[in-house]
Amino acid sequence: MRQHSLRKRVEYAFALCVVGLSVAWGFAFYGAIRFSEDRVLANQLQHAAERYPDLNTNLRGYDDAGSLPEPLRKWAQAGPDAGLYEFVAEELHVAVVPADNPQGRAFVVFDVAGIEAASSEDWWWLLVITGVVGVLGALGFGLGMLVMRRAVAPVVQLADVVAGIDLEHLSAGDHKLIESGRFGRDEVGLLAGTIEKTLERISAFVVRERDFTGSASHELRTPITVITGAIELLEQADLSDEDARAVQRIRRATAEMKSTIEMFLCIAREADDGQYGERFLVAPLVDRAIDQQRYLLNGKGVDVEVHVESLATPVVQGHPQAFLIAVANLVRNAFEHTPAGQGPITVRIRARDLLVTNRRSGDDAGRPTSDGVPASNGYGLGLGIVQRLCERNGWEFSLQVDEARVTACLSW
Repeated sequence: MRQHSLRKRVEYAFALCVVGLSVAWGFAFYGAIRFSEDRVLANQLQHAAERYPDLNTNLRGYDDAGSLPEPLRKWAQAGPDAGLYEFVAEELHVAVVPADNPQGRAFVVFDVAGIEAASSEDWWWLLVITGVVGVLGALGFGLGMLVMRRAVAPVVQLADVVAGIDLEHLSAGDHKLIESGRFGRDEVGLLAGTIEKTLERISAFVVRERDFTGSASHELRTPITVITGAIELLEQADLSDEDARAVQRIRRATAEMKSTIEMFLCIAREADDGQYGERFLVAPLVDRAIDQQRYLLNGKGVDVEVHVESLATPVVQGHPQAFLIAVANLVRNAFEHTPAGQGPITVRIRARDLLVTNRRSGDDAGRPTSDGVPASNGYGLGLGIVQRLCERNGWEFSLQVDEARVTACLSW
C-alpha cells in the first residue's frame, strides 16, 4: 500500500475537515430555510382556520391613501417611494406600487398578525440556532483534531522514541530503538533513518572513545608509575647534594606529567564514570592543590594565605578529580607568575566561589580575550582546559587582570 508524504497527509486532512464542515453547514442552512418556509405557511393556514368560514386573505390592495388602515394614512399621504416597508408595532407589511403603473399609485398591505412569531419565540429560536452552531463548531473542532492527530501521528511517535533515549548515557544499542523502517519512506521515515544512523555513529564513537581512554590511561600511567618507583629507590640511596636536587626535579616533573595526563584524560572521557554528580568538600582539595604546587615558591619568599569566609564549609557537586585539576592549575599559574618577594598569594574560599589572587609581574603579556577567557600567553597553558572542565561540570570560570594583580575566579 502506497503511503503518502507527510505534507500530502496534512493537506488531505485539512481538505477533508473543510469539506466536512462545509457539508454540515450546508445541510444546516438548507434545513433552516425549509423549516422557516414550512413554519410561515403553517402559521398562515392556522390563522385562516381560526377565522373559518371567513376566509378573507390577509393581503389587501388600496388605490387611495385615505382608504388605508388608520396607522398608515399619515405615512401614505407623505408620498413614500415605491418599495417594501415594514411596520413592526402594527404588524403590517406594505408594498408601494409605482405611480407609472397602469392602474395608478396603489398600496398592497399584508397583515402578519398571528403569522409572525412573538418576540419570546424569536429568542427561543435564537437560542436553538446558537446551540446548533455550537454543536457544529464542536463537531468540526473534534473532527479537525482527530484528522490532524492521525496525520501527524508518525511525527509524535518518532518524538516519543527519541525522548526515551538518554543522550547523556548512550549505549551501543540505542539506535535500534528508532526502527526507522516502520515509519515508511516519507519525510518522517527519512528523518527517522537519519537519526538512527547518527545515533549509530555516536554510539560507535563512544565505544571507541571508551576503549581509547582506557588503553591510553593504562599505557600512560604505567611509565609514570615505573618512574615514580625508580625515584623512590634513588631517594633511598646515598646521593650527593647535586644528585639529590636532580632527583627532586625529576620527581616534580613526574608529578606535573601525571597531573597533565589526568587532566587530558578527564576532558577526553565522554562517558560519565558516575562521579559527575558527587558532592565533595572544597577546602581539602584546595589544601591538596596548594601542597602539590608549593615547591614552585622555593626561593621566592612569597607567602600563601588561605581564607574561608563562609561559616559553613562549602560543598560542590561535580567531579572531584576535575575540580582538583582545575584548582591545581589556577594555583600553579599564581605560583609561577608571582614575582619574588611580591606576595602574598591569596586563596579565598567563599560559599559559591573560589578566588586565587596574585600580584602581576611587569613582563606579563597576557590579556583577557573577548569571550572572558584569557589568552594563555603569560597565564598558563591550562586555562582553556580549566574552562572546559568547568563547562563539563556546570561551573563557571573567569579571570580578572588589572595593572597590579590577577584574580582567577571559579564559581559553582
